[in-house]
Amino acid sequence: MQKIKKVCIYCASSDKIDPLYKEATRVLAKALVKNNTTIVYGGGARGLMGELADTVIQEHGRIIGIMPHFMKEVEFHHKDVNEFIFTADMHERKKQFMVGVDALITLPGGCGTLEELMEAITLKRLGIFTKPIVILNINNYYDDLLKMLDHSIEEGFMNERHRGIWTVFEDPNKVLEAIQSSEPWSKDAIKFAQA
Repeated sequence: MQKIKKVCIYCASSDKIDPLYKEATRVLAKALVKNNTTIVYGGGARGLMGELADTVIQEHGRIIGIMPHFMKEVEFHHKDVNEFIFTADMHERKKQFMVGVDALITLPGGCGTLEELMEAITLKRLGIFTKPIVILNINNYYDDLLKMLDHSIEEGFMNERHRGIWTVFEDPNKVLEAIQSSEPWSKDAIKFAQA
């Protein structure tokens, strides 16, 4: 089994969510810390971002926050995360999320999380990013998005092979298994990027 040393986690900053999402985030964080995996995330102190950071810190794991300067200025950043990369803008932040990671993990989230996930899927489709993209479908949160992706394939906007871009899992304890079971991906994917 390949060692998973560093992952990026996309997740929400909203506090107005069902506690089951927070619980799943804690379970995920503990599983990764137990594996000695460094976690990169958006640097926030609220919502699932805050839950993730708090749990990693409590479990004595390593977490790196990445955030544009303007967000720090309005005090969105987690004060107890001591490893931070501050970027010029959101575009640079997204690029930094992917540097040196072994996988991307997506927790439930709003438009920012969805935008990050869709950009990662697009980059993998083009062979620019080749690491596993795993979607934690807690409480069937991503069912509609997954149906839309299936519909895109069925309607010919994506290739059947593009189903291998992402892996879906439901149990946060199984995150390492989900990463390991992801289909290998090549930079040559650009050859079938068009449907």
